[in-house]
Amino acid sequence: MSRFDRLSSQLQAALAERRLLKVIAGLTNFDASSVQRISRAAGLGGADLIDVACDPELVRLAAAESGLPICVSAVDPELFPAAVAAGAALVEIGNYDAFYPLGRIFDAPEVLAITRRTRELLPDVVLSVTVPHVLPLDQQEQLAIDLIQAGADIIQTEGGTSAKPLSAGSLGLIEKAAPTLAASHAISSALRAADLANPVLCASGLSAVTAPMAIASGAAGVGVGSAVNRLQDELAMLAVVRGLRESLPRMVAVAP
Repeated sequence: MSRFDRLSSQLQAALAERRLLKVIAGLTNFDASSVQRISRAAGLGGADLIDVACDPELVRLAAAESGLPICVSAVDPELFPAAVAAGAALVEIGNYDAFYPLGRIFDAPEVLAITRRTRELLPDVVLSVTVPHVLPLDQQEQLAIDLIQAGADIIQTEGGTSAKPLSAGSLGLIEKAAPTLAASHAISSALRAADLANPVLCASGLSAVTAPMAIASGAAGVGVGSAVNRLQDELAMLAVVRGLRESLPRMVAVAP
């Protein structure tokens, strides 16, 4: 049985139809009230998955408030088993945006080591791994292939923190998303060339304007964090999630 078979049928369908919407509460967000608001908005807004910090209590809270499958994010593999025992459906290594301002950089050997240890601890759980955007695109492509060979099931991109948008409005949103869109296209193309069918999630710096571009670039879904979790008003969060949901087409041809 594939590890993907352990996911809910709804989550499997969202990946297969390339329309998955993941709302990211934040790897370092341990504020229960914040996670509660984000989870409610994600559930009511039509998201498929919510990604929370790797804490068993947050897993239970997010599941109860959203009614959605839960992904937990961390960079310490030893934290994952307790969160899975609390009900997390899948685990995510990264993303690393919270660490870059601190000068903490994750290189390819470290990400591979974390991946291998996570797979040792959790042989049957779906594992998503973020490829650091600080690597050149050709190295991101190779790392993605190496990660799958090391046991990753899903590859996630990032890049919002490196973008320097100069324009206002839609053009600025496209500029903001450019690094993660480029990574999504490069990695998904490299995986196809290597005859690997693992899905790619495009995350970091996305909006309702750029989410469809992520799917067109080859991604099976999108992960959106700051567009939702930076808001304080729950109705505003709900509106953003619904806008993202409506922006994602049911099926889009993969870019060549």
